[in-house]
Amino acid sequence: MTAQTQTASAIANALPPNGFPAIVNLLLNLAHAIDHMFLLIFATAVATIAAEFGFSNWADLMPYSVGAFALFGLGALPAGRLGDLWGRRSMMIVFYFGMGVSAMLVALTQNAWQLAAALTLLGAFAAIYHPVGIPMLVQNVPNPGAVIGLNGLVGNLGIASAAIVTGFLVKWIGWRAAFVIPGIFSLVCGIIFALKCPQEAHAPSKGKGGKAAVVLTPQQLVRAFTVMTAAAITSSLLFNFTTNGNAQLLAEGFRGVVEDPAMLGVLLGLIYAIASFAQIIVGRLIDRVPLKPLQLWISVIQIPLLIVAAYTQHWFMFAALLAVMVFVFGAIPFTDAMIVRYVDDRLRSRVAGMRLTVAFGFSSAAVWLLGPMVKSVGFATLLWIMAGIATIKAVVVLWLPDEPAVEKQS
Repeated sequence: MTAQTQTASAIANALPPNGFPAIVNLLLNLAHAIDHMFLLIFATAVATIAAEFGFSNWADLMPYSVGAFALFGLGALPAGRLGDLWGRRSMMIVFYFGMGVSAMLVALTQNAWQLAAALTLLGAFAAIYHPVGIPMLVQNVPNPGAVIGLNGLVGNLGIASAAIVTGFLVKWIGWRAAFVIPGIFSLVCGIIFALKCPQEAHAPSKGKGGKAAVVLTPQQLVRAFTVMTAAAITSSLLFNFTTNGNAQLLAEGFRGVVEDPAMLGVLLGLIYAIASFAQIIVGRLIDRVPLKPLQLWISVIQIPLLIVAAYTQHWFMFAALLAVMVFVFGAIPFTDAMIVRYVDDRLRSRVAGMRLTVAFGFSSAAVWLLGPMVKSVGFATLLWIMAGIATIKAVVVLWLPDEPAVEKQS
């Protein structure tokens, strides 16, 4: 064996199964944190921004962010198509730089409509990650559930960072810095990614592609995709209602006990950080057990927890909200795992894009409705509505076809 062959073999053995250096896999996971953090900076800082822009109540400014979440969904379809047909590496570079620049534009806004436009642009770039970054991360890996679980953990730590970092930056420097500093971080990540990520030999659509782990009949595949989309809509509604409303829910629940926004941010960040580890457990279970019963039980357990959270205050609310978020976050890996399990890699970004466009498009209504609903009926009623959504999701999951034996990827 020649020295060149030995070197090539050593490099191949050192690389993870998807063929990327460790720094690239790290950046792909960090991108998930960036994606969720940037979308929730506004929700954490909304009360401060509302006061500066002349609004008497944070709920009146909240609907101006709906464009970000609408584009987060609608933009996933073209992003997924470009990921498969143009290349995932190129699209991820666009993601990092687009997120960084648009976050800085948000910081420059002077009124609510400028803010809405800048947040909408941010949502358009945020749409790239899920249909592009996750398929890029899991291509050809033998344990996609565990990889998706870890990726979900990092993404939700981004949510925790939005609560903690934004709270302190708003308190110490101002809400504009809460967008500028993360924006600079995204630009730096983009530069490193462009330098370290190898060029793709061809677009995913032109390759052989990783085969689906479970082979379904065409009728079963249509049914699975329908259930996947419906479950994703309900999960996204719960995700958007909670992650966009929890900061104000905690502020209301701890009124008279804890009122410092930085401390409330720490409490919320702690909830998100602890709950995020549920995705590691669920991800590992996905590789070992059928999806249907696992997803069903996680959906069912959310129902009583949301009802309990509607009637608690202070530290009991903290405990109840933590339990709710464990299962809201624990449900996240399923849709990505279903795509990996049922769809060939050549099509994954496009399938993910279609699913995300429908799911996030519908669930963006949660952001638009959140402020008016809380102002009209209060958080307790909203939590009951969320329990109803969780019930619908459990019924939907029952329609998922039973899996035949899983064929291990070579």
